[in-house]
Amino acid sequence: MSSFFKKLIKDTLVINILLIFTASLALIYGTLKWLDIYTNHNQVVLVPDVKGLKLSDAIPFFESNGLRYNIIDSVYSNTVAPGAIVEMTPGAGSKVKDGRIVFITLNASTSQSAAIPEVKDLSFRQAYALLRAQGFEMIEIEYIPGDFKDLAVSVERNGVVLEGGSRVPISSLLVLKVSNGEEEVLPLDSLGLDTAPIRELNSEDEKWF
Repeated sequence: MSSFFKKLIKDTLVINILLIFTASLALIYGTLKWLDIYTNHNQVVLVPDVKGLKLSDAIPFFESNGLRYNIIDSVYSNTVAPGAIVEMTPGAGSKVKDGRIVFITLNASTSQSAAIPEVKDLSFRQAYALLRAQGFEMIEIEYIPGDFKDLAVSVERNGVVLEGGSRVPISSLLVLKVSNGEEEVLPLDSLGLDTAPIRELNSEDEKWF
């Protein structure tokens, strides 16, 4: 048996095969180790919960966790201070690799504004859809007397009628006035009529006629 192994060891082809096999194992092992180091295998960090903080206050939390950040958008919200972080992707508490970029949405310092569309004599549905398309979300409907049912009459803000094209913050509370299809019934005294009660004639009064 020993003589057989001695012959194999002396065989050049066998030696080359063994060398290739050993080199392949070493290459595979080295590649796996390199990938392990490059991708920080099993090494994750948690995205800190910095929503509501201003960016300047949140930066130390990102840096201490080995994270980077990128501002991608700004929106207006009255729930947090101007310049504060409103949204993050990945979200707070997410497990990510060291060096991951966190995409941030900041709160704008002022509310965005939009133009009031011309809604007079449009149907209620058309007028409401136009306001929503402009970005207005806080819209109250108030029915008022009018000849045609569900016909838009005007748009008001703080009791002031807004003309078409007027620009107001999209966070404004708007009141869409809509006719209810019923004529307004005016009291008699507003028409200048005598509203005193009519006294029934008795027999004594009839003598004078």
